[in-house]
Amino acid sequence: MAKQVLTNVRYFVGPADLTAQSNKVELDDSMEEKDVTNFGSGGKKEVIAGLESVAISAEGFYQSGDPGYADDEWWTNRRTVEAHTVFPAPAATQLAAGDTAYLTQAVRLSAKLFGTVGDVATFALTATGAYPLARGACLLGPGTTVTTTGTGTAVNVGAVAAGKGLYASLHVVSISGTSNPTLNVKVQSDDNSGMTSATDVITFTAATAVGSQVARVAGAITDNYFRVSYTTSGTNPSFLAVVAVGVASM
Repeated sequence: MAKQVLTNVRYFVGPADLTAQSNKVELDDSMEEKDVTNFGSGGKKEVIAGLESVAISAEGFYQSGDPGYADDEWWTNRRTVEAHTVFPAPAATQLAAGDTAYLTQAVRLSAKLFGTVGDVATFALTATGAYPLARGACLLGPGTTVTTTGTGTAVNVGAVAAGKGLYASLHVVSISGTSNPTLNVKVQSDDNSGMTSATDVITFTAATAVGSQVARVAGAITDNYFRVSYTTSGTNPSFLAVVAVGVASM
């Protein structure tokens, strides 16, 4: 893949799409360095990886007054562990199945707001992961309006080895309809792109309000193709949602 200039990073936190509010998003996945140098090390330092930590930081332009704005989302859900999904989308405005995804669930730890008189009001937010950082792919982008039963495009994410886990994030960005509109989402796997014998591997809790979820299941999973499957109920239900999957340690 060619080198990439960041012009369209898509960033979702809980039910909020912060893409058009952010101008900087950074992911930090690091391990503690543990010294295990001993008398058999031949005079050379030996280290092993210790505890893993995941940190997310974002900066952008302050807005408030809507659940989709950074200020409302982060303050409403402070101290709450919720889904964070980042897509370094190459150029297209809309996400497509197969676009690279990074996902975790994290809790906000700090917020810096506003600025100097005469400046555009800004925000700077940080969060720490409660799960490992998983890398994978988009299965459902927000450009697809979900109104009925359907499935997404199968994506070759790769098999999940023993000791690893399949992680999935769901962001429900908007809901409309009456009679309790509900969205049910599953992640399915198979060993072929035609999904001729699709198996449910992750089932999210039924969504009746905007919000987010992260679910995981332990490997080994020998199937390498994954897709999203969804059903709706209610009267004239309509949803905008984002689903991504990735693989990380358990």
